[in-house]
Amino acid sequence: MVDSESPRVTRLLPDAVHQAVRPGTAVVRLETTHDRQGVLDGVWWPRSRDIAAELPSLVTALSEHLGPITRVGLDTGAWEELPTRMTIDDRVVRIDSFPVGDDTVLITRDEHDLFSLLVVPPHATPEAARAAMAEAIRAGSGRRAEQILIDTGTERADPSERHGRPAGPQ
Repeated sequence: MVDSESPRVTRLLPDAVHQAVRPGTAVVRLETTHDRQGVLDGVWWPRSRDIAAELPSLVTALSEHLGPITRVGLDTGAWEELPTRMTIDDRVVRIDSFPVGDDTVLITRDEHDLFSLLVVPPHATPEAARAAMAEAIRAGSGRRAEQILIDTGTERADPSERHGRPAGPQ
């Protein structure tokens, strides 16, 4: 039986991003090139900005393909209440947070292999998410995450909207 809460992880299949995608989908280029020509290794479309709810299923899904995940680097401003570590699948995963605003999540396996994933905002439309996913996994793409989101019409939500509060004075 398939767990509907686990993200769907697609291997290096760019055509797969043209299928129906929904929040909770991760598309990862697992067979990276030796010279790491591309800026990004994949893309993740979380359902919310609640890292405690979103990260465990991503780490579990990626661990099945990449091996044990030891660290995750996140943008402080993009997530609600970031812990310094989480126990996922009986393993401690360290959480590094930085105020970088770069629309990515950094995944480290075995303390030395680093994978950079574009984070599609939860509010993205399926069309914009598919376009962003296709570009993020395109081998040799030199486009940065922020530019991909701008070009596909999926810019970051206002910080107050991310945390469930209406924008503007109250």
